[in-house]
Amino acid sequence: EGKKPPEDPGADTVDFPKRTTPAKGYELLFQPEVVRIYISLLKESKTPAILEASAGAIQNLCAGSWTYGRYIRSALRQEKGLSAIADLLTHDSERVVKAASGALRNLAVDLRNKELIGKHAIPNLVKNLPGGQQTPAKNLSEDTVVSILNTINEVIADNLEAAKKLRETQGIEKLVLINKSGNRSEREVRAAALVLQTVWGYKELRKPLEKEGWKKSDFQVNLSNASRTQGGNSFDDSTL
Repeated sequence: EGKKPPEDPGADTVDFPKRTTPAKGYELLFQPEVVRIYISLLKESKTPAILEASAGAIQNLCAGSWTYGRYIRSALRQEKGLSAIADLLTHDSERVVKAASGALRNLAVDLRNKELIGKHAIPNLVKNLPGGQQTPAKNLSEDTVVSILNTINEVIADNLEAAKKLRETQGIEKLVLINKSGNRSEREVRAAALVLQTVWGYKELRKPLEKEGWKKSDFQVNLSNASRTQGGNSFDDSTL
């Protein structure tokens, strides 16, 4: 009684369910001590394949609404694992960047995680998007760009402060460029459009955006053509 639920925005600790028998078989994959092993690998390893696999395992464990997924999302925060994953967004290996992006997307389902990821990971997520003034420009694959866009959308949804951070870090410019440049894939256009629609949904941001020269039409994108090519890929970023 009186305990906050695991995903309460103010809950920074988590107690895994007490076991009456030792974990065995596949249950060993999602015990609290395993979370610490993954975080240790993320912080200590220099091998891209290990970093990718560790972030991918976390991504999978945090997918969906299953009981241990909720606990693991909280445990990753408690064990200071969010910053380790966010740091991977600057890695030279695209596969590591994509795995880190997918892990952050699933971790952001937790409201407190969403808040922290919005504060600390949005700048690095934006840096991975094509366009803008960065030098040298990153040349990431369609799958990776879509993964990053979907992660940004998850983080800024119901998170005004993260949307403000997106605006402050050249994010709007890059999103509009993806939609209007004419040289991005339909999947990328669709994912960027969803982020823009989420941003425009915040009434508090409309006047500041208009003062910067953006128009309502910049945030309204026709998704009809893009949606047809999305096909069965709607959930391809929820797990590896």
